[in-house]
Amino acid sequence: MAEMHDTTEEYLEQILELEEEGTLPMRARLVERLNLSAAAVSETIGRLEDNGYVELREDRSLRLTPKGRSLATTVVRRHRLAERLLLDVIGLEWEKVHREADRWEHAISADVEEKLVELLGDPMTCPHGNPIPGSKRKAPKIDAFPLAEAQPGPVTVARISEKLELSDAGLALLARARLIPGARAEVMGRDVEGVQVRTAVGDTTVPDDVAEQTYVSVA
Repeated sequence: MAEMHDTTEEYLEQILELEEEGTLPMRARLVERLNLSAAAVSETIGRLEDNGYVELREDRSLRLTPKGRSLATTVVRRHRLAERLLLDVIGLEWEKVHREADRWEHAISADVEEKLVELLGDPMTCPHGNPIPGSKRKAPKIDAFPLAEAQPGPVTVARISEKLELSDAGLALLARARLIPGARAEVMGRDVEGVQVRTAVGDTTVPDDVAEQTYVSVA
C-alpha cells in the first residue's frame, strides 16, 4: 500500500509541476519525466481517475481535481522543504538534493513539516529557485527567461526547471559552473555546442538542452 501511495503522490507531483511550467499535462509528458512505458502510465492514470484525483479533459490532457491538487501541493511543498533542509542544514551538495528529497517527501508528516518551516524560517523557494507552495513569504516576481534566449551581457540565474532537476548530468554541469539561483554570469555568445557563459569560476559552454531549462533575468 505504501508503494501505491508513493506512486500516487509522484504522479500528482509531476502533473502540478507541469502546470507550474506552463506545459499541458499529457500522459506523454509523464512518460518522458518518469521514464516509464505508455502502458504503465495509462494504467496508473486510470487508477487516479477512479480514485478521484484527476480528470481527463476533452483534449486528453489531465486536470487535477480539488482532492488531487490538495495532495499534489502538499507533496511539492514537503519536497522543496526537504531540499532546503538537505542543502542549508545538512550540507548535501546542491546537485544532489533533488534526488534525495524524492525519497524524503513521502515520509514527512504534517508535524514534521511544521517544524521544518520553523527551523528553516519559512523559505520562499527551493534551492533551484522554484516557489514553495504555502509559504507566508511570497517570492518576488522575476521576469525570467531561458538562458538559451539570453543576449550577450550580464544575467542572474533565477531558477532551474523541474524538468532539468531530473537530469543528474545537467545539474552537475550547472554546479561545476556555479550557475545556481542567485549567481551572476556574463553571456558571451553562442556556438554550435550551446551558450558560452563566463561565471565566477571561469568560462563554460552550456548545452542548448540545459540552457533552455535554466531561467535567468537581466542582471
